[in-house]
Amino acid sequence: MPMERLFRMSFASIHPLYVAKVERKGRSADDVDTVICWLTGYDRDGLRAAIDDGRDLETFFAEAPRMNPDASLITGVICGVRVEEIEDPLTQRIRYMDKLVDEVARGKKMSSILRGANAGAALADGATGR
Repeated sequence: MPMERLFRMSFASIHPLYVAKVERKGRSADDVDTVICWLTGYDRDGLRAAIDDGRDLETFFAEAPRMNPDASLITGVICGVRVEEIEDPLTQRIRYMDKLVDEVARGKKMSSILRGANAGAALADGATGR
């Protein structure tokens, strides 16, 4: 998929795909929202607004309140590419989000997914810690 096409996809079209993926594996939409909030700094109301207004991924990340400084600790392969080696910042942020959702779907503990010291705050925001 050309990057421009990826950037123009709406967050609202991707969110339910993430939720369906993790629910098939016994996890919840709340788990998806927890990892996205951790990554982007959005709160639950901000995520809902991003879904409701149909903003594209480029705008979603441009308007993110604060990318988590521990996002650089996200490593691994998505679509055959190591996320830590992606040079384009927007593509890397999108792939970070994909990687976090994959980890939720694989059943990793939330404390492991939410790398670093900020994990406790995200867990206090309603995550199960599972």
